[in-house]
Amino acid sequence: MKAFLAIDSATEYCSVALGQGADVISRGAELPRQHSQALLPYIDEVLAEAGFSLDQLSAIIVSQGPGSFTGVRIGASMAQGLAFSQDLPLIQVSTLAAMAQASYRLHQAKQVLAAIDARMSEVYWGTYGLQNGLMQAIDEERVCAPEQVSLPASARQKDLWFSCGTGWETYPQVLSDRIKAQCAEIDLRPANGVRLPHAIDMLSLGEVYFAQGRAIAAEDLSPHYLRNEVTWQKLPGR
Repeated sequence: MKAFLAIDSATEYCSVALGQGADVISRGAELPRQHSQALLPYIDEVLAEAGFSLDQLSAIIVSQGPGSFTGVRIGASMAQGLAFSQDLPLIQVSTLAAMAQASYRLHQAKQVLAAIDARMSEVYWGTYGLQNGLMQAIDEERVCAPEQVSLPASARQKDLWFSCGTGWETYPQVLSDRIKAQCAEIDLRPANGVRLPHAIDMLSLGEVYFAQGRAIAAEDLSPHYLRNEVTWQKLPGR
């Protein structure tokens, strides 16, 4: 049976998850500015608890962002280094998609508006719909001012949408007003408990992506910052 390790440090929450079939072992905590210290111990702990070694994995799943530039780079560097060490493929998963998937896991949400506080008076924004148990992006993810977020063109009055992410905590009124202005009678509900992404949900998405043939070689890893201020640098010598 295939086994996967998921790694996420793109936001304030740092987490890992190891999955083999229905069996999942995870670690995680909200640890601002401590990801580099916590990530490897978390990985060691879940591998030890499962009785696994890295060479038994089928692939490593890692957050591609968006999120903190430093956090995304830490997770990407860790995943890339581990993948190179065992010649393992990588699978990239969006942090926004992971939060949408968590909204389905915890609240059976079928349509999700995900927003992460991007600082600089902006949010990372994504809209998702459920297809065969998997959250799929409806529109392209983007970074924008809260006043510029938009619903998908397919949204209708009285549709049920769930909101998730720290963007909704930081700009609750602005985002709500913006959505209501586009679709006045929309049923907008919070996905309580879904503030930040977790590796558990990256695991769910990544396993399906692997089956779909979406794995990449370690040298092809390319984080998706949404902002263009930072250019990804591969590991030295790669």
